[in-house]
Amino acid sequence: MTQAHVPRHILPILVLAQFFGTSPWFAVNAVMPDLQRELGWANAAVGALTSSLQLGFIVGTLVFALLAIADRFSARRVFLLCAVTGGACTVGAWAMVRDYEALMAWRFATGFFLAGIYPVGMKIAAQWYTKGLGGALGLLLGALVLGSASAHALRAMGDALPWPALMLGVAALSAMSGLLLYFATGDPPQATARVSTLQWSALTTLWTDARVKASVLGYFGHMWELYTMWVMVPLILATRLQGTALSWTAFAVLGAGAMGCAVGGWIAQRWGSARVAGVQLSISGLCCLATPFMLNASDGLFYAWLLVWGITVAGDSPQFSTLTARNAPPQAVGSVLTLTNSIGFAISIVSILLFVSLSETVALGSLLPWLAIGPALGLLALRPLVRLERLGR
Repeated sequence: MTQAHVPRHILPILVLAQFFGTSPWFAVNAVMPDLQRELGWANAAVGALTSSLQLGFIVGTLVFALLAIADRFSARRVFLLCAVTGGACTVGAWAMVRDYEALMAWRFATGFFLAGIYPVGMKIAAQWYTKGLGGALGLLLGALVLGSASAHALRAMGDALPWPALMLGVAALSAMSGLLLYFATGDPPQATARVSTLQWSALTTLWTDARVKASVLGYFGHMWELYTMWVMVPLILATRLQGTALSWTAFAVLGAGAMGCAVGGWIAQRWGSARVAGVQLSISGLCCLATPFMLNASDGLFYAWLLVWGITVAGDSPQFSTLTARNAPPQAVGSVLTLTNSIGFAISIVSILLFVSLSETVALGSLLPWLAIGPALGLLALRPLVRLERLGR
């Protein structure tokens, strides 16, 4: 199957479903200012609730990968079930929002079922787009980036949108995403047959297959930087902005990553996914190193630096997923992608906790350059794939 045989409506539906399906990710973060005012919660509650969801996602992706859920069952049905259940968990969080322990549990459950949306959506895209996958995943993960950034936009609009309406609206969007993808698409004409047994040997390709290992290790370096940078953006902006202006600017910086994903995907079809990922990873790493200088730069240079960083820090993600999906065993693409996500998000939690903790005692200009460790190691791992692309292999 080639991309020319894919119906035109498939990609827009995949993008919308991914955007709506991942919208619960930061739903509670968007309403936290209101909850803090009403319930007197400390700022630490935001980090704890975010970590609870991230931990749920890690556990979910690990379970889904080890049981080969996305490869043993219909990926569309898995997406539908998880999207509807994720929406139900958001309703549960709304209903018990004043019970902090219950809210933590609901957010953990939400993260668990997001494991059946984000990586499974990539698996479905890989089934449809045997060619041009880098471009398709560029748009798909661009939608995820916008969904993640939308928490800052929602926070900026918080005064006009009551928090209960926001949470219930996000729950409805999640359920809608599953219904949309399930009923508006079919199974790809040449989809890989579903397996009936667990694919333990296929999962070992993360460290036994040279090409898979190169893309996976590059992705891990990317994940060391990505979410920590996103978490630190408000702290960086707080050196110059506050209130609504800070929230809108944070949305612009994080949301710019969608452009990096989409444009990077378009270029990758002509230049190669490994080279596009390498260039973006290099630029984002340089942005880390430039922090001490940019914090004291003029406004124009300061905001330009953040936008470039926002574009490149997320823009390489689709290409790492493309490389992994392309080189993984065809019958276990879903499981390999899911396990890769699980390990990558575990790395991101370590990075977030480390840098947020150190930010209380270490100046940002001295701290943030250390994020460049991830891009540096990622580039080192990616070198074999870049070399193969240059040789046309």
